[in-house]
This record gives sequence, C-alpha cells and structure tokens, in this order.
Amino acid sequence: MASKKYAIGCVGVLILAVIIVGLSAAGAYNGLVRLDQKVLAQWGQVENVYQRRADLVPNLVETVKGAAEFEKSTFTAVTEARAKVGQIQVSADKLTPGAFAKFQEVQDGLSSALSRLLVVMEKYPDLKATENFKGLQSQLEGTENRIAVERMRFNEAAQAFNTKRMSFPTVLIAGIFGARFNEKPYFKSQPGAETAPKVKF
Repeated sequence: MASKKYAIGCVGVLILAVIIVGLSAAGAYNGLVRLDQKVLAQWGQVENVYQRRADLVPNLVETVKGAAEFEKSTFTAVTEARAKVGQIQVSADKLTPGAFAKFQEVQDGLSSALSRLLVVMEKYPDLKATENFKGLQSQLEGTENRIAVERMRFNEAAQAFNTKRMSFPTVLIAGIFGARFNEKPYFKSQPGAETAPKVKF
C-alpha cells in the first residue's frame, strides 16, 4: 500500500515537473514570437521612411537640375544610388546579417550622394530662394530625422529580442526552432562617422 502511494506520488511529481517545463517553454516561445513581431514591425517602419526618401529624390534632382545644369556627375551619382536602393529589398522575415549589411550599404550610398547634392545646391543662391526647393529640402531634412529615429527604434527592438533570445532557458527554445529565431542585426553608423568633420574658415 505504501509503495503504491509512493509510486502515485512520484508520478504526480513527474507530471507536475512536465507541466512546469512545458509552461516555461511555451512562455519562452511566446515571448520570442512577441519580440520577433516587434522587430518585424519596426523593420516595416524603417523601410517606410527610406521609401519616403527615395520618393523625394527625383523631385529634388529635377528641381536642382534646372539651376545647375552642368553638375551632371552629381545628378548621375544620386540617380544611380537611388536605383541601387530600389534593387535591394530585404523582407522582414529574411533579415540575415548579409542581406541587412547590403541594405545598409546601398542606403548609405544614397545618403552620401544626397550630401554631395546638398553641397552643389549651396553654390546656387537663386535655387535656395525658390519655394519649391525650400519645401523639398525641408521634407528631405525631416525624412532624414525620421530615418535616424526609426533606425534607433529598430536597434532597440533588436536589442530586446537578442537579449531575450540569449537568456537562459530561452536560448534552448530558440535553438530548437533553428533559423526561426536567429539573432537580429543592428544598424551601425556609416564608415568614417567616428571622425569629426574639419571646419575651416
């Protein structure tokens, strides 16, 4: 009789342990899914603001072309950089480090080309005075600020996901599902951004 009670008690403890482990695994999985979805949603916002910038570029180039007809190399660089941006599409569920790095590389290329275009525009005071140009420049500056904010928010979402993914026992659950819960990449500054620009008067 005592051995029967002991066996029932052992089975009960074993069942309770399985239930606790199962609930813990389900909680870890659901936490990863929630954080993964937050990263994917934030990636959508990043793409949204980059698309806004890409849509502004043709209008800006056409406005500047009229006043700076001989600056062909700058316009060509901007147009080519925008075309490269259009060719690189990284879907939210395929954020591999390589694809992410390529995406950031072409976006940085467009940023550099736009910076050169803004330098060209400084040479033409008549252009800077037009309302159309002022409006486009203001929209571009606002978009660049939005890009910085959305990249920061993406990095925060990726950091929260990566922290949870690397924590024990969640790392075991993530390992079971393989590529489903890969570590998320981060946006980094452009190469050379650590060097302060030199100002000469």
